[in-house]
Amino acid sequence: MIIPIRCFSCGKVVGDLWESYLEKLDSGMTDVDAIDALELRRYCCRRMILTHVDLIEKLLKYVNFGDQQKWRRTFFEKQ
Repeated sequence: MIIPIRCFSCGKVVGDLWESYLEKLDSGMTDVDAIDALELRRYCCRRMILTHVDLIEKLLKYVNFGDQQKWRRTFFEKQ
């Protein structure tokens, strides 16, 4: 959903590399070449970038802001 900030295994910061990775893919580089260009050497960090699925943009298409506000009002009124 949200781009991981750190590698789950070693703790290296990888969240700042996501945009660069997408730019390299858009320019025509392969996955492996893009990861190598980002200088990710550890396989655990490579996994974090390669296997991430950015679902937030897809999910935002289905959120209706008005319905969300209505749901919040009814939820908080019940408490």
